[in-house]
Amino acid sequence: MTAERMASDAGWQRTIIATETFNIAAFRPTNLPHATTLKIYIEGDGLAWLDSSTPSADPTPRTPLALKLALRDPERNAVYLARPCQFLQDDQRRNCQQRYWTSHRFAPEVIAASNTAIDVLKTESGASHLILIGYSGGGAVAALVAAQRHDVTALVTIAGNLDHTAWTSGHHISPLSGSLNPADATSRLQHIPQHHYVGQNDTNISADIALGYAARFKAPTPIVTVLPGFTHTCCWEEIWPRLVKTEFGLTGIAP
Repeated sequence: MTAERMASDAGWQRTIIATETFNIAAFRPTNLPHATTLKIYIEGDGLAWLDSSTPSADPTPRTPLALKLALRDPERNAVYLARPCQFLQDDQRRNCQQRYWTSHRFAPEVIAASNTAIDVLKTESGASHLILIGYSGGGAVAALVAAQRHDVTALVTIAGNLDHTAWTSGHHISPLSGSLNPADATSRLQHIPQHHYVGQNDTNISADIALGYAARFKAPTPIVTVLPGFTHTCCWEEIWPRLVKTEFGLTGIAP
């Protein structure tokens, strides 16, 4: 099922947000309920590479996990933000150079564009506070955006790439030379409650990434929850409604 069909079946619609550098796709409920706090789900890197040496021509994810999580949020005060160049038609793909889903996937201009799109979604919702929820590389975007804002009351990641230097080193792959790194922004994130979920069996982004990131903070340090049996993609969708209800609320994260 396509992302647009998935969203439509849930009563959501796609919109395209124009920023200075990119067009960015977003999905939101047709009738978004008014709430003081808006949750913004940020997608992962998508189809960045076809194989170890061939970048993709289109980073749109084949399985948009962050969208699936957003659609399963039982509180409904949620919207979804894609990454630059995902879910766009050819005439919408402004500045879609392959580096923006490879070496420059967290470049300053990517973070600035995501920040602009988040401003638009926040204004449309009438919310005054934000919870940013990022999956995989979207966790890096969420953290880097949160480090630049003063309205984020919680930062949540699922299998988040919170230190891409450690990640590329661990996989013996080329560094993300044009990208900002969340691990370098910890002083600006110290005041934000954080909860980072990782899968014990995740061979892509291991628990050590989140644990090493959390160790950079002064007390109180971010919460890291390692879920046995979970991988990079399994089984977040099934458990997500319960996590939303029991682990964090509209104004922060429960310890």
